[in-house]
Amino acid sequence: MKRILLLLFFAGTALGNAQDLLVTELDFMGLQRTKESFLRRLVKVKPGTPYDSLKVVGDIERLKRLPGIANATHKLKVEDHNVIITYIIEENFTLIPGLRIATANDGSFAYRISAFEFNLFGNNQLLGGFYERNVFDSYGFFWEHPFLFSDKVGIGFSYQDVTTQEPIFFEEGTKDYRFNSEMFEGKFIFSFNFNHEAELGASWVRESYLFEGEDAIPNRPLELDADKINYRLAYRYVDLDIDYQYFDGVLNEFTGQYIQFLSGDEPAENFLRSFLSLRNDFIYYKKLGKGGNWASRFRLAAAIGNEDSPFAPFTLDNQLNIRGVGNTVDRGTAAIVLNTEYRHTFYERGWFVVQGNAFIDAGSWRTPGEDFSQLFDGSSTRLYPGLGFRLIHKRIFNAVFRLDYGFGIGNNATNGIVFGIGQYF
Repeated sequence: MKRILLLLFFAGTALGNAQDLLVTELDFMGLQRTKESFLRRLVKVKPGTPYDSLKVVGDIERLKRLPGIANATHKLKVEDHNVIITYIIEENFTLIPGLRIATANDGSFAYRISAFEFNLFGNNQLLGGFYERNVFDSYGFFWEHPFLFSDKVGIGFSYQDVTTQEPIFFEEGTKDYRFNSEMFEGKFIFSFNFNHEAELGASWVRESYLFEGEDAIPNRPLELDADKINYRLAYRYVDLDIDYQYFDGVLNEFTGQYIQFLSGDEPAENFLRSFLSLRNDFIYYKKLGKGGNWASRFRLAAAIGNEDSPFAPFTLDNQLNIRGVGNTVDRGTAAIVLNTEYRHTFYERGWFVVQGNAFIDAGSWRTPGEDFSQLFDGSSTRLYPGLGFRLIHKRIFNAVFRLDYGFGIGNNATNGIVFGIGQYF
């Protein structure tokens, strides 16, 4: 009991002394491209205010989440109740070229070339674009300034013209369609505080499906054309401690979209009608020991209003949810997915890291026309354990080269290699 009272006394004394301290100066070290004025807008510690250690910790974590910063620490200098705080910054290289190679849905060679700058003008603006050859040609351009108006409000715009060959799963069999989506989006970006972020946007979309191949199915559409408006709301709760390749904490992201059908031909009114799309991702990270990291993602998704349409919004795909399953092997109007993996750092020297991982990906889908009960009856469940490795550059933003191999379990299961840039989740 005496020990507890003694600890409480010393804690109260330390708190009282901290409240008497005044921040007289705030400095930044290590800045090269990032503007100091930009960081001063973001941090909560200000000169002339009482010293608050919790604000300092919060500033450090917020700085480490910025694309332009690889790591951040701080040091204090205290003289006569005056505190000089120095934030020590280690910047990322943020002009990132990208190359993704895959097999297209028709078995041909597919690739995607991109280039993105994540710290444009030193204030973490994003500017970039891509060109993709996936049976057909696609391209897109993106610009975001998350802190244009203040440390809480920014904007973003994008344009994409995407054309792919998509399998559509009818009751009578699977048929290929040439899918094209031309989309222009504008959005507001909100950073309410350290943990809460949101996006609110709308996009104009011109969408079309054109039947490819021979032996069309009777009474199934050969061509669909529609103009739509997509209203989107995204909300993120972020509570992460980031230390280079290690993550600890939780992230929850909810995305709600209302896709409003504006006009189109008569078949499009039946198959591409208005609907509501809801998706929630809950991600949990736990650092284990010196080199381990456990990561899990639980996803729930559902579409309301187009439950019977074979042109369903959620796809079962290597790059999106189940590693090793293949390219766009199924579609659904609802989904439950669990991805869990253990990552372990086997080698680390300077900026270079080699990381191995063992994972289990599992999920189930509600196919068009079925009830929600299909998600739980086992008829559409997929289970894929697997192994992989990562090659990581600690000082280039999102520079994680990823290779995984998934082993399918069950009847008609497949195996496959999945390449990518960045962690899977």
